[in-house]
Amino acid sequence: MPSHKQMTFKGLCILCRALVPVLVMLTILASPSASVAAQKTLILAGYTVPKEAYEKEIIPAFKKYWRQKTGDDVVVQQSYEASGAQARAVAGGFEADVIALSLEDDIDTVVKAGLITHDWKSRPWHGFITRSIVVIGVRAGNPKHIADWQDLTRSDVEVLYPNPKTSGGAMWDVNAIYGAGLKLSEEKAGKADPAAARALLKGVQARVRVMDKSGRESVSTFERGVGDAMVSYENEVLLRKLQGREIPFVVPRATILIENPVAVVDRYADKHGTRELAEAFVQFLHGDDAQRAFARYGFRPANPAILQEFAAQYPAPPLLFDIEYLGGWAKVRPMLYGDNGVWTRITTELGEGR
Repeated sequence: MPSHKQMTFKGLCILCRALVPVLVMLTILASPSASVAAQKTLILAGYTVPKEAYEKEIIPAFKKYWRQKTGDDVVVQQSYEASGAQARAVAGGFEADVIALSLEDDIDTVVKAGLITHDWKSRPWHGFITRSIVVIGVRAGNPKHIADWQDLTRSDVEVLYPNPKTSGGAMWDVNAIYGAGLKLSEEKAGKADPAAARALLKGVQARVRVMDKSGRESVSTFERGVGDAMVSYENEVLLRKLQGREIPFVVPRATILIENPVAVVDRYADKHGTRELAEAFVQFLHGDDAQRAFARYGFRPANPAILQEFAAQYPAPPLLFDIEYLGGWAKVRPMLYGDNGVWTRITTELGEGR
């Protein structure tokens, strides 16, 4: 009869023979010549509003595209924040490879920090990947019978929009109201009247109850039952409809065309060795698949041909204007939001009057 030691030795031999195929396989997988996909990481810094479009459609589609093109896997690390806050974070050291923000002026913050060195506006559609307009969200059935901007100045209406000090979306909102005042006065008298624009903006601001730090937070506050109307992006309310949480909205006769830019952050992409990947991602955002995905999530595509496919969903208001109508961002920021700007002075006046 075999001894206990003989049994143990025999058992170990059997175990070793069984492990040989496993060890060989592990050696193959660990070998540099093995056919195993490499993994690359891209850091995306975005503003809050298009988060769902990126997470649910665009980033998964880009990962598939990159895998088919290169054989490599890609991990996209994502950060979403109010546009102005995100721009300041990247300018202050948050090392994003690609930045997608609400407004051109926030991209310029990163440019001025010396982090974006190429001409980002040389891309198709001047570097913009999505568009939208500013609209007015109302309660179900529109009980206050809100039809246009002037209705937001009434004493029985409480209004929400975010704070322009932290939110790019809020700047678009204020720009829309002020610009509408110019457009409507121009339609009436043949000449844009800054005094009429200021009066309209002050009348609306006087009825603002809450100014959250971002457009997304402002919509959430409205959904909790605060306020009678909210000034917001068209795509925000369309996204709620997609999610089964519909917010009725009114398209003003005069409103602004929002344009949302994207850019590779040169210094960080080069530092991380992700230049090719970052450039490919930005190019993908300008492509037809991403443009259609944005359209499905409530954004007006920057590509005119794709926009035409969704024309029924995105009608043009009769007095639509863009930021250039107001003189461009270089003029608008000091004119409205500087220490002596129109909106700044209005909020001071209203604060002193309460």
